[in-house]
Amino acid sequence: MKKGSLVFIVILGFTCNVFSQSANAPLNKFYYHLLDRYEIKSGKVSESFHSSSKPYDRKAIAAFVDSIRLSEDTVFLNPTDRYNLQYLANDNWEWSQTAKNNSKKPFLKKLYRNQSDLYHVNTEHFDLHVNPVLYLSGGFDKDEDSTPYTNTRGVQIRGSVDKKVGFYTFLGENQTRFPAYARDWVVDPIAERYSIPGEGFWKSIEGNAYDFFSARGYINVNATKHIQVQLGFDKNSIGNGHRSLILSDFANSYAFMKITTRVWKLNYTNIFAEMKANHRASPGGSRSDRQYPNKFMAFHHLSLNITKNFNVGIFEAVSFAENDTTRATVPFNLNYLNPIIFFRAIEQNEGSPHNAILGADFKWNLWEKFSLYGQIVLDEFKLDNVTAGNGWWANKFAYQFGVKYIDVFNIPNLDVQLETNIVRPYTYSHFTQRTNFSHYNLPLAHPLGANFNEYIGIMRFQPMKKLWFTGTLMYSEYGEDINTTSNYGGNVRLNSNSRFDGQGNRLDDFGNEIGQGVNTQLLYGDFTVSFHWKHNLFFDLQGVLRRLDSDIDDRDKNSIFGSFSLRWNIPQRALEF
Repeated sequence: MKKGSLVFIVILGFTCNVFSQSANAPLNKFYYHLLDRYEIKSGKVSESFHSSSKPYDRKAIAAFVDSIRLSEDTVFLNPTDRYNLQYLANDNWEWSQTAKNNSKKPFLKKLYRNQSDLYHVNTEHFDLHVNPVLYLSGGFDKDEDSTPYTNTRGVQIRGSVDKKVGFYTFLGENQTRFPAYARDWVVDPIAERYSIPGEGFWKSIEGNAYDFFSARGYINVNATKHIQVQLGFDKNSIGNGHRSLILSDFANSYAFMKITTRVWKLNYTNIFAEMKANHRASPGGSRSDRQYPNKFMAFHHLSLNITKNFNVGIFEAVSFAENDTTRATVPFNLNYLNPIIFFRAIEQNEGSPHNAILGADFKWNLWEKFSLYGQIVLDEFKLDNVTAGNGWWANKFAYQFGVKYIDVFNIPNLDVQLETNIVRPYTYSHFTQRTNFSHYNLPLAHPLGANFNEYIGIMRFQPMKKLWFTGTLMYSEYGEDINTTSNYGGNVRLNSNSRFDGQGNRLDDFGNEIGQGVNTQLLYGDFTVSFHWKHNLFFDLQGVLRRLDSDIDDRDKNSIFGSFSLRWNIPQRALEF
């Protein structure tokens, strides 16, 4: 992005009249499921936030929780629900009217004066929350003699100045030995990812383990009462599903500017991001001797609450760079800074070779029990070829459909989610490695990239206030490449014009089907018991079974992994691939 343009936008944000501002609640499946649950039980879609655009800001979460707790109609809440809502209120206590967060015995009079923060300052002009981050785990893996483990130590800081400028930072030092299946996935010599899911630079340490540093942070300001500007290095997610086919938090964090406009029944999100194309890496770790090539993404998402319980959204995104031959920083195309325009129109006017996709999503909450949701993504699409069913390679699209059912069969706090994700071969890929939809060698949407069918079932049960059981079962069928010279459409980083079978033969333009290439079936099961001992302090007992069946017998693998973890102010690290 040109510095002059960025500075102008930042100055504009600070010089406009500003209004109360807060940090966001970090992306966390457990945390956001609670918010989903109570939105569904309310029978409406939230007026405080639009759930398809994550993360949510804490002020909006507090307003949503307070609206339920202060409502006259709270008979649907059982003691466990009241406990969960109190937890959410306490976690956002600086904005909540219903928080009950004071500690009976502060530590050393200054620490833990409330239950949720190690240290805090809360005055008229300054708000500060400082918390430790700890993730310690150990376990077993039937494919490894050495013990898988996680050792994360860090700090999380959030707050606001004059209630007009919000800020957040997370810093964490990590050493981890993944289960063998995850390590093999990272260093796969055919896919050549060499990236840790959700992370950036890393290095190998003794015993097939990894060492990496996590850093995220941003500032928020409100340009007007309804327009928020955020600048930072973090992640975003779009959608209501367990997976996202639009934008997920699977890849590394990235530098971005986000403008969120909330007015009437509309939520309009604009993201302008600088990302990294294929970075220089090897099985031994990332390399930092040269700057990784830059790429850019511009993203628009418009969400509308059509009725009190039905929401739809449309989106468009473009990934672009000036060329694919140099590693120098390339100029940001200023046309893409226009927040109200169709990217396809820009491409046509400029003869642009950039990669644009578009699509839609929806959510429909029904009968205070169900939520139906889905997404559709159109990368390239010709209706006559689709109706002909001829498998044209450039009919690149994806879709998702899911349902959430809470209090199943009237069993309190038993929730089930079912989801299917279908992605055609070559979706998200493009003609160069700097215009596909990936970042730091990983897909920006689904972990499997493209060329797959996936079916997911999730059960969550909270039989008592502090105890959670979570079971996840996933089945996917996808096509892998035979070797590094083949491209059957699953690896979104490969040139979609170079479609070969690994023997030097070009693949036909027609007859392309999901699962082509090395047909692979993956069954993944995860069962976790979590105990919520103190505020944001969890103990987890986890078991994972993973079965991979491939047309190439040498790739078959059955894995069993188990672990015990202590987590403090950090979500569980998921390795669901």
